[in-house]
Amino acid sequence: MKFYIVIPAHNEAAFIGQTLKSLSEQTLQPKKLVVVDDQSSDATAQVVKDYADKFPFISLVSTTSSEAHLPGSKVVNAFNHGLNQLDQNYDVICKFDADLIFPEDYLETISRHFKEDPKVGMAGGFCHLEKDGKWQLENLTGKDHIRGALKAYRKACFEDISGLKPSMGWDTVDELLAQFHGWKIKTDASLAVKHLRPTGFTYNKAAKWKQGEAFYKLRYGWVITSIASVKLALKKGNAALALDYLEGYRRAKASKMPFLVDKKEGAFIRRLRYKKMLSKIF
Repeated sequence: MKFYIVIPAHNEAAFIGQTLKSLSEQTLQPKKLVVVDDQSSDATAQVVKDYADKFPFISLVSTTSSEAHLPGSKVVNAFNHGLNQLDQNYDVICKFDADLIFPEDYLETISRHFKEDPKVGMAGGFCHLEKDGKWQLENLTGKDHIRGALKAYRKACFEDISGLKPSMGWDTVDELLAQFHGWKIKTDASLAVKHLRPTGFTYNKAAKWKQGEAFYKLRYGWVITSIASVKLALKKGNAALALDYLEGYRRAKASKMPFLVDKKEGAFIRRLRYKKMLSKIF
């Protein structure tokens, strides 16, 4: 299978060399890898250029977006800029972060999952953080969810969901819409990816309401939003965050922010969420 990879990067000079090294050493190498330098003020571009000189499949492009490092729109806009530089001759398109170290069989294993089941539309491993000298699972989401840091999409699935949405919640709505269109989400716990920084490390303070906005845009409704807010806040070890998420939802509802999904998709998403909650209870 032909893998194309797009890596948005903003001031990642300290990490991106390790990411590119791990991807250049894959047992199944990508056909094309584009790094999108999004207004970096450090040596990110030079690190990428050094790797591009050694590996013909690696290239660098630059873009200019908002200075604010808010989750969602900035990274997806950078990804889309990189995607536009590529042709359509791929089987799998990946959106990877610039601070990851992949095991050498990562792409080969992902390829095998896609080949074994033609209904698998998305596949991925799990991020791990180093703590006290040991790499431990970054346990912010369920085992059936692929983190936004390491998304891999079958081409047909990517087209069915109309690509990525430039908004907080893009890495949830993609999976929900994939399931709406009949695709499966495949996670593989054996694929341990080293995440060199905690998620959200560089997000600014304006991001605190964005999660609640995302819940609103996904048409969760108050009940699912309340449950999801408390659950996520507890996973992050700060129960007070739930209030920020609920406030974000209230503000989004009051201002009538545009939704990311239509009514039919929203109804499907709520049914899916309730079904998942009930399965955990019973």
